[in-house]
Amino acid sequence: MRALAFAKRNLKELLRDPLSYIFCLGFPLVMLVVMTAINSIIPEGAGLTIFQIKSLTPGVAVFGLSFIMLFATLSVSKDRSGAFLTRLFSSPMTAFDFIAGYVLPLIVMSVGQLIVCFLAGGIIGAIGGESFDVLGALISAVSLLPCALFFIGVGILFGTLFGEKSAPPCSSIIISLCGILGGIWFDVGMIPEDNFFGIVCRALPFSHSVDLARALYGGGSEDLLLHLAISTVWAISVFALSVLVFNLKMRSDKK
Repeated sequence: MRALAFAKRNLKELLRDPLSYIFCLGFPLVMLVVMTAINSIIPEGAGLTIFQIKSLTPGVAVFGLSFIMLFATLSVSKDRSGAFLTRLFSSPMTAFDFIAGYVLPLIVMSVGQLIVCFLAGGIIGAIGGESFDVLGALISAVSLLPCALFFIGVGILFGTLFGEKSAPPCSSIIISLCGILGGIWFDVGMIPEDNFFGIVCRALPFSHSVDLARALYGGGSEDLLLHLAISTVWAISVFALSVLVFNLKMRSDKK
């Protein structure tokens, strides 16, 4: 009950913030429309499929989820800077209550963002004459939940380690890395495996999340288990680290 009460408070805070609607609702729509417009002027003979709606939608979904990390960072760092958490640490709430209270609203936000993104992608595709694969979109969206957990974990970690002013810039670095190395705007498979840039892209979870969602949405099956395994391991590892650091910080502040 304590965790749910704390989660309800955090959800209200997120819903009161206009940026929540800009990034969770407006951002996916704008990106999908703009990139679709760019795709419409690319010559058919160019062979570029990255901006086609079934490839574009999962990529924009992953990039949009990276902003969930920013909200997680702001939530934790603001509570710490205002001594709100310090006061709560003296209450009967446990570390699990705190973590669950932060994670649950962010999961709700992530699911809402995925629904908006894939629904918008389906509508844009239908306008362009493509059929909307509802089942494929649903499976693709579910496959991105580990990605959402990864970003939430990073956000909680940054919010715990850094202050209100320094934590958001750290999140911005991860968002930039996701955009540059995530294979959202290019095909990572085109980069040689022995290339340093390619090695970094394949080591991080961003491109694997994008490739997994694209394969499931487009009906592909290549390396599904590999992509799922890498993105899941990253999500569990980072989230476990964030819980550990938060717990240590909580014990330290109680002393």
